[in-house]
Amino acid sequence: MRRKAGVGAIQKQKLEQEKYKDKGTEIQENQFEQMTKQMETFRVNLEEFATKHKSDIKKNPRFRREFTEMCASIGVDPLASGKGFWSVLGIGDFYYELAVQIVEVCMATNYKTGGLISLDELRTKLIQARGRKEQHQEITNEDLLAAAKKLRIFGSGFSVVPIGGGKHMVQSVPGELSMDHTAVLQGASTSGNAFVSKPMLCKHLRWEPDRVQKALDHMIKEGLAWLDEQGEDEVLYWFPSLFTACIASTE
Repeated sequence: MRRKAGVGAIQKQKLEQEKYKDKGTEIQENQFEQMTKQMETFRVNLEEFATKHKSDIKKNPRFRREFTEMCASIGVDPLASGKGFWSVLGIGDFYYELAVQIVEVCMATNYKTGGLISLDELRTKLIQARGRKEQHQEITNEDLLAAAKKLRIFGSGFSVVPIGGGKHMVQSVPGELSMDHTAVLQGASTSGNAFVSKPMLCKHLRWEPDRVQKALDHMIKEGLAWLDEQGEDEVLYWFPSLFTACIASTE
């Protein structure tokens, strides 16, 4: 018959467990301290790198993307840093200026697009608006997305709407687009014609007619779509925000 552990054995076991716990805590603290030192070293090296390659970061879009990815890996956001080193370096100035120019282009085209503009068209118009002095500074769709996302501080007035296939649109009017509205935009974009019809969406999205009609009615009401009743076979719904993108895809 096995004898039960005595009080002394229990106390000894408890002391050993506490020692293991203290040792584990010590190891965790050492690891955290080492990690903190490594991150600080990385941050200092990143600042030195940014200072040395400031011109390349601003002019070369690929270099700029890789630099922002390095920043993100250590939790540094040059665009959000308004003080200290990053402010003096001016890395965020490029995106702040770009954001202001995005607002200007959106406001100038709202009467036609209803407050939606494709990223490709936005880039084309923005390059034209920037003029000769800034043409040497190439901008990409990734730059536009980074700058446009900073406009969220204005609330729902500015937002980036993904429509599938790596394509995005910038919304510059108050109001949220539902998943149904985004699906309709995606359907118009993939059709290559900047328009949809009710039967087309019912077939493509496998929706009931009432659901399709509700989404289309809302987009017409908000000025995002134009109603065309002159078609021979069916009523069409045109999206002016996709005109340029669809024309470019057919050239």
